Amino acid sequence: MKFTLGIALSPLDQLTELARTAEECGFASIALPDSLFYSEHVSADYPYTPDGSRFWNADTPWPDPMVAAGAMGAVTSRIRFYTQVLKLDPRNPLLLARQIGTVAVLTGNRFGLGVGLGWSPEESHWCGAPFKDRGARADEAIEIIRRILAGGMVSFHGKHFSFEKLQMSPAPTEPVPFYVGGHSEPALRRAARIGDGWSSAMIRFDDLRATIDRLASLRAEYGRAGLPFEIQSVCIDRPGLDGFRQQAEIGVTDAIVVPWRRFDAPIEEKRDALHRFAEKFITKMP
Repeated sequence: MKFTLGIALSPLDQLTELARTAEECGFASIALPDSLFYSEHVSADYPYTPDGSRFWNADTPWPDPMVAAGAMGAVTSRIRFYTQVLKLDPRNPLLLARQIGTVAVLTGNRFGLGVGLGWSPEESHWCGAPFKDRGARADEAIEIIRRILAGGMVSFHGKHFSFEKLQMSPAPTEPVPFYVGGHSEPALRRAARIGDGWSSAMIRFDDLRATIDRLASLRAEYGRAGLPFEIQSVCIDRPGLDGFRQQAEIGVTDAIVVPWRRFDAPIEEKRDALHRFAEKFITKMP
C-alpha cells in the first residue's frame, strides 16, 4: 500500500518544503484539495460532517490545485500529485484540459486528476454552470478532457458541450489517470464505469469495506474487473500500523494521511512529523 500526504488547509508558504520532505520520506503522492471560494451563505449542507457545517472559514487558504502542483513539481523529481478532489461542474472542460495538460507535461507525467461534482450550488451557479445537471455534464467533461489529453485533433458534440476540431499541444506523453470521488451510488457507478480509481472523503472502516465491495461488483458489471484500479482512502477509525494493514487487506491501495494535529503548525513541526510517520509506517508496510 502507498501513502499520500494530504496538505489541505496548510499555509501556502509551506507547500514546496512539504513536497520536498514528503518525497524524501517515501510518500508516493500529495493530495491537492480544491475549493473555489467561501460563500458567506450556502444553500446546501456540506456532506462530510455530521451537522452539515463547513470545518473551514473565509480565511482558510485554498490554493488553486494546478498552480500548487506546478510549484511543488518544480522542486521535486519523483513524488506524484493528484486532486482530491477537483470540483468539476463549475469548470469549463476546455479550459480545464489546458491546465491539466500543462501540469502533466511540466511535472513529467506526475499528475492525476481526482474529480467530483461539487456540493455547493453557489460554486456552480456563480461560475455559470447549472447545478442540477452536474452529473451528466461531468460525464461529458471527463470524456472531453480525456480526448484532448490524448493528443491530436478532437471534436465533440454532446448535450451540454459542443465544439469543432481543435488540438492542444503539447499533450502528455502518458495518460493522465482519472480518480472519481463521492460516496453516492451514482458516484460509485461513475468511478466503476470510467475511472482509474475511486477516492474517498472521510470514511469509517466498515463503510469503506462495503464501498470497496460495491465497486468490485460494479466494475464486474461494466466489464472492467481486470483493469488496474486505485482505492484512495481517508479512513478515520483505523489508526496505526495494524489499521493500515487492515485497510490494505480489504483492497486499499493508497492511504491519504495528515500526520500532524494542527493544520497551521510550523513547518519544522510538520517536517518532524513526516519523518516520524515514515519511520513508523512507510518503512514497515510491504
